[in-house]
Amino acid sequence: MFFSTVLGVSTSKQVSVWVKLAAKIDWQQILINIGGKLLEIVLFSLLFWIIDRLGKHLIHHVFLTNAHTNDTASNRISTIFTLSLNIFHYVMIFFWLYALLSVLGVPVGTLIASAGIFSVALGLGAQGFVSDIVTGFFILLEDQIDVGDYVKIETIEGTVSAIGLRTTQVTSPDGSLNFIPNRKIMIISNQSRNDMRVLIDLPITTDTPIDALATAIKATNRTLVPNYPDIIGDPDSQGVTTQTDGTLVFRVQFYVKNGMQVTIQRDFLAAYLAAAQAADIQLPSPTLTLQPHSKA
Repeated sequence: MFFSTVLGVSTSKQVSVWVKLAAKIDWQQILINIGGKLLEIVLFSLLFWIIDRLGKHLIHHVFLTNAHTNDTASNRISTIFTLSLNIFHYVMIFFWLYALLSVLGVPVGTLIASAGIFSVALGLGAQGFVSDIVTGFFILLEDQIDVGDYVKIETIEGTVSAIGLRTTQVTSPDGSLNFIPNRKIMIISNQSRNDMRVLIDLPITTDTPIDALATAIKATNRTLVPNYPDIIGDPDSQGVTTQTDGTLVFRVQFYVKNGMQVTIQRDFLAAYLAAAQAADIQLPSPTLTLQPHSKA
């Protein structure tokens, strides 16, 4: 009975302490502060939402206007447009969170400073990724290459299949699809922007009748050139010259639109050989040197 009385007195004292503490709290002021914070959060959210919509509309308008120009590749415009939207969106989210935390009284500056070591470690680990993105952005911005261009990048040669902010895809003539990290692209040889030179070398000897061969080639050019509108100007018969191995050749030079050099070289070489054969001009076959291999 004694212990029950003591326990009841202790419990009543604790309740009275909490009641006194609750009575000292200014609930009206707390509700006013909470309401003010909520109102600030709503106003800041509304303000950033309006800025986000206006910014995205402006970016869309700018890129939509440039998309109608003939000088800008649609792939490059689309990629830069997406990148710009993402950067703007994340920047708006960052400042919105910064504003909300500031309203709530969170020391944002202290949090950013304490996260400095983690940011440095993350930055060091993502150096290659960031380098890929920066290089890819400038490749697109400077219009160095576009989808469909025939390029040579280091030892890889082929047609550009896709251009991204991290990798560039090049399809080789044998069908291989090469994924090249953008940070590895140092020198690009774009063979699809200017007129290309085509050289056709017919092997000859000192006994070959040069005048008769030149006449046959000119007659062939007069017949075939009108059928190939991709040839720029007239073929240039440069005559007899030597190759790096010292053999004699009769050289004809063309300038053609990019992408047509292989077709025109193949067709005209076949036509020149047929014209030489029709004129009874014997042309030597190129020599093939085989290196002996020792048995293991």
